[in-house]
Amino acid sequence: MDKIQQGSVDIVVDNGIATITFFHPSHNSLPSMILAKLAETIEKAGKKKEVKVIVLKSGGERTFCAGASFDELASIEDLEVGKAFFMGFANVINACRTCPKLILGRVQGKAVGGGVGVAAATDYCFATKFAAVKLSELAVGIGPFVVGPAVERKIGVSAMSQLAINATVWMPATWAKDKGLYTEVFESAEEMDTHIAALAERLAGSNPAAMTLLKKVFWEGTDHWYMLLKERAAMSGKLVLSKYSKEAIAAFIK
Repeated sequence: MDKIQQGSVDIVVDNGIATITFFHPSHNSLPSMILAKLAETIEKAGKKKEVKVIVLKSGGERTFCAGASFDELASIEDLEVGKAFFMGFANVINACRTCPKLILGRVQGKAVGGGVGVAAATDYCFATKFAAVKLSELAVGIGPFVVGPAVERKIGVSAMSQLAINATVWMPATWAKDKGLYTEVFESAEEMDTHIAALAERLAGSNPAAMTLLKKVFWEGTDHWYMLLKERAAMSGKLVLSKYSKEAIAAFIK
């Protein structure tokens, strides 16, 4: 099995709490296979009556998500294939956005590019002090076009611009909390997990109808995202074919 085909997405439902875990051996990067499975799993969990709240997390200890799979990016030679790959991120964001259940994010370590987008698409995001963030897309000749709307919605245009323009610099978890990406930052994953469990249990006992309506209020004004993210995916799909991006991605992998 090659690197692109590795990884997993798992779900466990216990007492109304669905815990969805994605994993890839390359720092939890996201090839199209994982993106498709993640979007599908979130959508299915949202439709299950027994699920009251969702916890979205990744495997491992130090990296929440390394973003797009550079191995797969390097293999893209066709515009339609490029658009389809970036639509994978659009589908995950839209799955989180339209899911009728509240989604709690668990960010145990660094989040890059699409990983920042996944964190931003959750409704309440916990993190550890190790969860620095970076939007690195411009450094490889692309841009955070698909994840941009989700990130901007959480932290505003100014902070989003700072991340997108200064694409090689890590911003600490405390910065992300101050800007609104994270709601709470903890010293350790163990402390974070205690607080996640406590909130998830309280939400599992709350009125499902009220939580669904509350989520709709949170995401008001985003109905156009299906078309918007599709357009953004086409932008990224075109740029990834450029000579600049090809060379930058190859250099990164090397």
